[in-house]
Amino acid sequence: MNSRFIRHKLLNRFTAFTHDLLAIPIALLAAFYFRYNFEQLPDINPVLIFVLLALPVQGLMYWLSGLYRGIWRFASMQDLFRITKAVVGGTLLVTLLLFLFTRLEAIPRSVILLYPLLLFGILSGSRLAYRWFKDRQILFARQGGKKVLVVGAGQGGELLVRDLLRHQDYQPIAIVDDDLGKQGRELHGVRVLGQIADIAELAEVHEAELVVIAIPTASQKLFREVAATCADIGIECRTLPALSDLNDHGVAVSQLRNLTLEDLLGREQVELDEESISDYLKHKNVLVTGAGGSIGSELCRQVAQQNPAKLIILDHGEFNLYNIDHEIRNHFPEIEIITVLGDVKNYDRVDWVFKKFHPQVIFHAAAYKHVPMIELNPAEGVVNNIIGSRTVADAADRYNADAFVFVSTDKAVNPANVMGTSKRIAEIYCQNLAEKSHTRFITTRFGNVLGSAGSVVPLFEKQILQGGPVTVTHKDISRYFMTIPEAVSLILQAGAMGEGGEIFVLDMGEPVRIKHLAEQMIRIAGLIPEKDIKIVYTGLRPGEKLYEEIFHERENLRGTNHPKLLLAGSRQVNWNWLNDELKALASAATSRNVPHLIEHLRKIVPEYEGPHESDKKQSVEPKIKVIKS
Repeated sequence: MNSRFIRHKLLNRFTAFTHDLLAIPIALLAAFYFRYNFEQLPDINPVLIFVLLALPVQGLMYWLSGLYRGIWRFASMQDLFRITKAVVGGTLLVTLLLFLFTRLEAIPRSVILLYPLLLFGILSGSRLAYRWFKDRQILFARQGGKKVLVVGAGQGGELLVRDLLRHQDYQPIAIVDDDLGKQGRELHGVRVLGQIADIAELAEVHEAELVVIAIPTASQKLFREVAATCADIGIECRTLPALSDLNDHGVAVSQLRNLTLEDLLGREQVELDEESISDYLKHKNVLVTGAGGSIGSELCRQVAQQNPAKLIILDHGEFNLYNIDHEIRNHFPEIEIITVLGDVKNYDRVDWVFKKFHPQVIFHAAAYKHVPMIELNPAEGVVNNIIGSRTVADAADRYNADAFVFVSTDKAVNPANVMGTSKRIAEIYCQNLAEKSHTRFITTRFGNVLGSAGSVVPLFEKQILQGGPVTVTHKDISRYFMTIPEAVSLILQAGAMGEGGEIFVLDMGEPVRIKHLAEQMIRIAGLIPEKDIKIVYTGLRPGEKLYEEIFHERENLRGTNHPKLLLAGSRQVNWNWLNDELKALASAATSRNVPHLIEHLRKIVPEYEGPHESDKKQSVEPKIKVIKS
């Protein structure tokens, strides 16, 4: 709060207080003249005595009654109640003093009754007149502008309405809030006319063109309800940023944004043990493989915040690597960035990176993850996800790195496809290597992330922009979802907690039906599902399951000291046998002998069903969280 604002506020209060003090002699004189039918007063002394007592007493009552907490521009019933308290209290006290000092001699009893009535009229009338004048100014100044219905009569709503009134392009016409105590109240002249359930009716009556959710802490349930209503009645819906994203100047019209999928499906912010994360990353050489991908790039951002000695970013995609390199250098110029264009399958390149830069912490996010694509190219998936992971893990062991954090997937549990099986084998390798190494090998496992490259969300966005249809493989298909920053935060936390050999399972909440995900995305675009955009079911693709699982039934999932991280039991195998199988896998992949490759995948992961067999067998479907339309 700057000094200019404080001075302005004090000046306003002083002006209001001076006005109210002047109202005291005016009300008294008027009361005496009323008493004597506006003829000459027989004696002026009683008036002077009354005024001399009333000024300090009544002025004190003004302050004690909180009369200057409100602003004239927004005078309300609360202000009238304060005026009543001040006037009645002051009159009683002045009358008592007059009785003690003068026995009320020469003070007509009618004056004592008329004075508080006239004083109340002056104090309240001037405030209401000022408010009426200001409201009329706004009314005449705002014949145009987009009519806005504001959701939320709290602090965010108050700040937003105030800023809307400063812009000629907007015209706030009503506020809704589910708090019954706020019904009928006004914010800067805009009245709270109903609850969230009344949006459709109020929007029609007042011809609203925009609905703004002015609750920075709004729940996903509220977002979904308002978004669905706006889509049904064909009105644009926007919102304020989250509290953490608001700037120091508070709420502004310029900060309004469209709803996002995170608003509808996001979850509570993850609480992290920042100290433990900083302890193992600060001033360390950190390597991120797959640094240009969705998870890898976010890992780079969050690791950079921990002030590492060196951040080594490795990816085989030139353009993606360039993008994250440019971003990190711009935002963290104080950190030494080592940019390596290379492939995790290339033993010599990986060995050179470890020999040259000695990474102490490795986040291995490089992987092929698109299930149907890997089903069509199983050898490439095996080489990249298994052999590539082994290459990096072995280098971490060989060069005595402190920690190796492997980024896995829920598709590794009871895998029905090559991609999931390849990630499961990489998990097994890291778990067993941990038994023989000084390096802490830690696995993190989670489901889909919202908006990741190649995921269903960008596909739906593209289809909606093209006018549809939106393609869903099956009406009952479901997936676990979390935001990319949330997933990466938990990866970092798992790296701090792990001692070696663990599989940390990220708490994904409840799975979401893809059908309802598509419906919500259509509504975000301001359209109505099945009316404006059709949803078409195309059938399950090769290797695709109706639902995913986050742990195997024999992994004995248990809790940790972090509420969002669970621990799955490790699976020990004969080390020599495992390496022999991996050699056979590599040979089958090199020769493109797919039947031989599938055979060895099944040997290592017996629960893998193989191509096209997953459709025949689905275990009991878990409880699904349905997003209400």
